[in-house]
Amino acid sequence: MVTPLQHSNNISTGHGSLSDPSPGALSRAGHTAVAVVLGSILVLGFLGNFLALLVFSRFPGLRTPVNLLLINISASDMLVCIFGTPFSFAASVRGSWLTGTSGCRWYGFSNALFGIVSLVSLSLLSFERYSALLRSSQSDPCQYRRAWLAVATSWLYSLAWTVPPLLGWSSYGLEGPGTTCSVQWAQRSPAARSYVSCLFFFCLLLPLLLMFFCYGRILLAVRGVTRQVTRIKIKTSAEQREGRVLMMVVSMVSGYLLCWMPYGIVAMLSSLGQPGVVSPIASLIPSLLAKTSTVLNPVIYVLLNNQFSRCFRYMFSCSSEAPPTPVHYTLPSSRGMGLQTPNPPTEEKHVMPSMCTPRHEKQEQRPSLMLVTYYTGEK
Repeated sequence: MVTPLQHSNNISTGHGSLSDPSPGALSRAGHTAVAVVLGSILVLGFLGNFLALLVFSRFPGLRTPVNLLLINISASDMLVCIFGTPFSFAASVRGSWLTGTSGCRWYGFSNALFGIVSLVSLSLLSFERYSALLRSSQSDPCQYRRAWLAVATSWLYSLAWTVPPLLGWSSYGLEGPGTTCSVQWAQRSPAARSYVSCLFFFCLLLPLLLMFFCYGRILLAVRGVTRQVTRIKIKTSAEQREGRVLMMVVSMVSGYLLCWMPYGIVAMLSSLGQPGVVSPIASLIPSLLAKTSTVLNPVIYVLLNNQFSRCFRYMFSCSSEAPPTPVHYTLPSSRGMGLQTPNPPTEEKHVMPSMCTPRHEKQEQRPSLMLVTYYTGEK
């Protein structure tokens, strides 16, 4: 999947760019097509994550413990758009890598660092949402400490796996047709193979298994609540909410698999398979799919969040429509399930949601949690 630096014919030095043809080289039209894709990813990823961070900064009510992990994901994706994608975009426009060996190592390290932060945060997000089933509905300082600890853990964990190639356990170098850099998956040494195997298990497979477990438990809990509420004749509303939760869970897991699993499989094939089993050009598609995570993450994890959407609409269109009064459900423990009936609905139809009130307009509010709607961001 990676063309080692010493074997590459299209890395530029301080004196010029070497662009001799090689079997894995892309045509000029191929480089142009890749540049168009990377340019689109750069623009859409930057705008999506910038808007997400802007809304989170504008409305303090959105900064719940769970949403702190969403902010961390958006921040890491934004850093990829700033420190990573522009370099590969420029290299594709030129047809060769432009910043030399040191720039290649920096690009590989920074993209791996921010990418693993995002992956780990996605799995910790699923765990935090699952843990919310076992806690009280109100946020407290302990929950915020847990959330900040999860954010710090994602960065330290990522550093623990991205620094070793700088110290000799594998290395960073040119990837695919020579316009991006990453871990040199195709190195055949025992040390390089052991690093790739560990990276695949601890940074891709293990987070995926955690997501499967946590979101599976969430779906079971939501289904249990749905069975309860059917006894009080609000089946349609509960089933609709269950469907929204299911859609969001499927979107989360599918987005994770689509963006990262092809890249991980190609990396393992390049490292452990027969030499040349993955051509440089064939490895380019999984690499581009991994980069699209910076575009999909804001859509799946933020823009589909109803809390966020209401605040987003209010900020850009001054909407003041209040959400409907929902049924409140709580899960006080993992062994029992509680049901609370809602307060009688009021006649107020033009009150702005307090969560979407800017800092200088925010009024005192009573916190509450809805089990079914919590996971789709309705609050």
